[in-house]
Amino acid sequence: MLFLANAINYLDRSALSIVAPVVSKDLHFDPAQLGIVFSSFFVGYSIFCFVGGWASDRWGPRLVFGVAMAWWSVFCGLTAVATGFVSLLILRVLFGFGEGPMGSTTNKTISNWFPREEAGTMVGLTNAGNPIGGAVSGPIVGLVAFYFSWRVSFLVITVIGLVWLFFWLFYVTDTPATNKRVGSAEKQLVARSRAAAAVREGDTASIGTWLKTPAVLAIALAFFSYNYVLYFFLTWLPTYLTTVHHLDLKSMSLLTVIPWLCGSVGMFGGGLLSDLLFRRTGNSILSRKIILAGGLLLAAVSVLLASNAASLAAAITLIACANLFLLMAPQNCWVLIQEIVPSGQIGGVGGFVHFLANTAGIFGPALTGFIIQYGGGYTASFILAGVLAVAGALAVMLVVRSPQSIARPAVPI
Repeated sequence: MLFLANAINYLDRSALSIVAPVVSKDLHFDPAQLGIVFSSFFVGYSIFCFVGGWASDRWGPRLVFGVAMAWWSVFCGLTAVATGFVSLLILRVLFGFGEGPMGSTTNKTISNWFPREEAGTMVGLTNAGNPIGGAVSGPIVGLVAFYFSWRVSFLVITVIGLVWLFFWLFYVTDTPATNKRVGSAEKQLVARSRAAAAVREGDTASIGTWLKTPAVLAIALAFFSYNYVLYFFLTWLPTYLTTVHHLDLKSMSLLTVIPWLCGSVGMFGGGLLSDLLFRRTGNSILSRKIILAGGLLLAAVSVLLASNAASLAAAITLIACANLFLLMAPQNCWVLIQEIVPSGQIGGVGGFVHFLANTAGIFGPALTGFIIQYGGGYTASFILAGVLAVAGALAVMLVVRSPQSIARPAVPI
């Protein structure tokens, strides 16, 4: 269910990017206006990353995820009634409110349901739905828009989310201990594994103390750099392919599948590799850091090379490589939070990290629009994304050390 929810999340989120060339023409947007519309989603999204994570600690992930899915599905569908810049701006902010809780609530659910030794694989598996959603968004949204209209495409994907909601509410509980479909042996396995980190449960530090620690802030910076590159591709890749490489809507919709399929391999593989390293080294934090930083650095190299790609084939290949390596990073950010934060505060702290990370979505797409229109074009935008990926890798390698480091606050809060 979490895998499908993440797929639906990115299907809905990337839908506007797929039809952006058509919407821009229909509603008379220039690149700067389009960038602002892309960024407006993240105003609502980033705020509710923290609100949703805190709520999942307080009321449980089942209820929070159910409300979030219902909200975002409805407001995604209402995109079909947008008539201009202002109306679309408002709808995107409200749509972002609903999608905000997804990341931190997914991580809270995994922390509740799975052994520590499987956390990386499970975060990677469930979050592999993100690039899968991005991949199927092109064919579903693009082809519906091509044969019918861009407005119809938003109504179609709304129905998908509401169907998922029915099964989520019927089958899922907050923990395996309260689910009649889970056997007693599995319940005991999860409880034993999670008990290995129970020493942190006695920590009396407030959530405010956790939010200002060096380790948490470094993870947030790494997550920010990942998100900046991801949202650059998510929002601007379709327009880049149609304007720079002169693809029509149908061809672009099919070609965008390739980078996101590679991203799904990276998302699952990054979690799997970090779990394998954990089993070999016995050091969970070091294992997550190696895969996280390595993925960001390799993505940076691919993005910087893509900035000078002369052909469509070279551009797609390098962007696909960038996506593969880039998506080895986020699941390890989430698992690092599980490792250094008490379970009762994983939702709130994870939501705070996700909030900081998603400010990249507020500034990044809009900044890209202004760079394209007034600055160095797509080349400068690619270079900036690559430099930020390097910064994120360095932050997590140099600052995130051990659970004990969280006791030393970095800044007042």
